[in-house]
Amino acid sequence: MKRRSSLLAAMLLLLPVPALAHPHIFIDAKFEVVAASDGSISELRNIWRFDEVFSSSVLLDFDKNENLTLDPSELKAVGKTVRNSLAQYNYYTNVTSNGKAVAMAKPETVQASYQDGALTLTFSLKPLQKTVLKGTTIFGIYDPTLYTAVDFAADTDLAISGDEFARCKRKVVRPKPDEIIAQNQATLTSLFFNDPMGTNFSQLVATRLEVQC
Repeated sequence: MKRRSSLLAAMLLLLPVPALAHPHIFIDAKFEVVAASDGSISELRNIWRFDEVFSSSVLLDFDKNENLTLDPSELKAVGKTVRNSLAQYNYYTNVTSNGKAVAMAKPETVQASYQDGALTLTFSLKPLQKTVLKGTTIFGIYDPTLYTAVDFAADTDLAISGDEFARCKRKVVRPKPDEIIAQNQATLTSLFFNDPMGTNFSQLVATRLEVQC
């Protein structure tokens, strides 16, 4: 178990070395912001479906009984490993309220499932402190190392729910990488390829949800 956990953690921790300057893992994601009745953020719901290549590597590492699937106990081990290993990356979830970062608590659980050759993770995050939806709140889901690509196929995959959102406007922003590179040539130097986390390029190109209340 220790060996399997270490392997998945290594893949998901995504150490920032030169070879990791472009995506190797691909996630089809769905994201939902839930508003509480008092107008604060209740929770952030995430569903991540991984590409088949990465999913097969997880199957190889965690299929203890070698029956070519992930049984409930094995899925539980996957979820536990991800919950621990991605904590230092805030589960790729970045939230700002009027320009100020909003810290998130560790999810209670990370639910894992394996179907049709794909691993899916489902989990919810809650702010450490009460955060009222007032002014501009921005939600971005991205890997700062650029090793994992998080994709939202449709704008509706970044959703809001709760009656309090009736007073708000929602906008999905999809930056164009070529334009971002052209606008930031002075800062995106060769250092970027040695240390992707030394720049904010992943943040600049990430699809994000902006809410004005």
